[in-house]
Amino acid sequence: MTLAPVEKSWIECNQQLMAGHFARLKRTLSREVADFEPIEPLEPPAAIEMVEKLFGLTPFERDVLLLCAGVEMDSELAALCGEAQGSSHAGATFGLALGALAEPHWTALAPDRPLRRYRLIEMDARRGLTSAPLRIDERVLHFLAGDNALDTGLEGILNLVPAPQQIAAGHELVAIRMAEALERGCVLHLCGDDALGQEDAAALASQTWGLRLFRIRAEDLPAGPELDRFAALWEREALLLDAALLVQCASAEVTTAARRLAAKLPGAVFIASREPARFDRACLRFDIDKPAPAEQKRLWQCAVAESLGFCDELAGLMAQQFRLSARTIAETGALVSDKVGAGADEIWDACRAMARPRLEDLAQRVTPAATWEDLVLPEAQTATLRLMAAQARHRMQVYEDWGFAGKGRRGLGIHALFAGESGTGKTLAAEVLARELTLDLYRVDLAAVVSKYIGETSKNMRQVFDAAEEGGVLLLFDEADALFGKRSDVKDSHDRYANIDVGYLLQRMETYQGISVMTTNMRSAVDRAFQRRLRFMVNFPFPNSAQREAIWRRAFPPDTPTSELDHGKLARLNVAGGNIRNIALNAAFIAAEAKTAVTMAHLLSAARLEAQKIDRGLSEAEIRGWV
Repeated sequence: MTLAPVEKSWIECNQQLMAGHFARLKRTLSREVADFEPIEPLEPPAAIEMVEKLFGLTPFERDVLLLCAGVEMDSELAALCGEAQGSSHAGATFGLALGALAEPHWTALAPDRPLRRYRLIEMDARRGLTSAPLRIDERVLHFLAGDNALDTGLEGILNLVPAPQQIAAGHELVAIRMAEALERGCVLHLCGDDALGQEDAAALASQTWGLRLFRIRAEDLPAGPELDRFAALWEREALLLDAALLVQCASAEVTTAARRLAAKLPGAVFIASREPARFDRACLRFDIDKPAPAEQKRLWQCAVAESLGFCDELAGLMAQQFRLSARTIAETGALVSDKVGAGADEIWDACRAMARPRLEDLAQRVTPAATWEDLVLPEAQTATLRLMAAQARHRMQVYEDWGFAGKGRRGLGIHALFAGESGTGKTLAAEVLARELTLDLYRVDLAAVVSKYIGETSKNMRQVFDAAEEGGVLLLFDEADALFGKRSDVKDSHDRYANIDVGYLLQRMETYQGISVMTTNMRSAVDRAFQRRLRFMVNFPFPNSAQREAIWRRAFPPDTPTSELDHGKLARLNVAGGNIRNIALNAAFIAAEAKTAVTMAHLLSAARLEAQKIDRGLSEAEIRGWV
């Protein structure tokens, strides 16, 4: 029985071809004049054939590269190189190549020729052009051996962007236009607030041409001469890997290093940032923002299986409350789909966790615990707050289904001003709204946001709004007079820049589509231009006697032991709800130390402490009959 010949793999054939080239070079160095059989090309082409074509090598340059590879891979060839130069340790040199190889030319090692431009070989030029040892770059050596992997020197800063599993319809159209533009060899500048969408569209456009997309963050780009080295290495990798490069600036401006790199690299390169920029070469700009609510609703319907209890109404709720990229929606859907028995609450919480912004030192996340029962306000104010919650729930229906968003997306956010004396429940009302809508409450630290340095306030506010735009949050600007106060007459440059900060805030309030609440003790101090952009203005009055009594009845949790409290007498104390809560808390600690239930005597002691703190006396009429 005759066995069929075993077909060799491409790797085995490539190694055999390399061995043939090394044998040819050994005959050349040994001055053998005998003819030898020509090396048959492979299909697909051998690695050395691909390198020769990709980098445009002459036959002499190809043989110089093979000679350097042979020194590393064939001990006999390495020994012959040494003998030819009268040394047992000498490797390949340009002088040896010029004297031994066919069709030699001096320009082979010119800096602008492929061997050095693409760093296929390394040499120490200080030792002289002809006598300096030549070494093949390790990445190129592995490629010739059949292993085509990203250069180890770039592994830590370059990341492969996979083709998107799910992409917004608008972004897919942009990707088609970018694919057509790739052939022009210009800068493809992607602008907008969807960094992940930019990457997905670029990956899809690259895939059209059979290219893989690698991303580098702008902050990881080296500076100075190292940027030149990176550019050369990437040029080589782009050819070896059939790859395209995306420089991701995300929310930052396009950096100087990114501009320099775009100017250096031939061919097409993607530069992604939030804001548009100028470049020193031809540029095509494409806008890629997070999908509109209607498109996000469709993406949610595609990402989450209906078997999880997912419904059209929930898709609409998430689309109206969150501004997520298509990739984030797909990843969230996959996480939820892997969870057995996941329902609406799990989907919502997973979405909120994915969108939770990182506001660093500019805002503090507050866990809302207050409910409508904790809020003691006149009926009109309570009705306004409930209307705010209702508008937040039905934005998808009114804006998208009923077409109001078609008239423009400015002014679609829900912004409110809560005005009233300290302690009247403004912050508490914001907590109630956040809990009612299942949102994260972020209290913006105005001390960190407002800066004395020119332009810093606008920069800080941009960071706040950019982070919050993904949704799932209610922004609370407590004591907002410092930020939204009246503009002043321009007397110097600081006044002018302060007014520019206010102008920027007015602009962002119109474009911010989330929910924000501003509180102030002085409504008249807020600039009228801000008031015109507010959908709701709620006045929080100082509580009357009946309201104070209601607040006292809610002041102690059910598990707190109390004894013979007279809420009517307590209501005679003319303080706001915030002071009442402080008094109740201090009285509880006094009682805990005494190991008794909370009594009127404990409350009297706590009331006197609170009066000292707010610098006011207690009248006899207020505390008569407490003890």
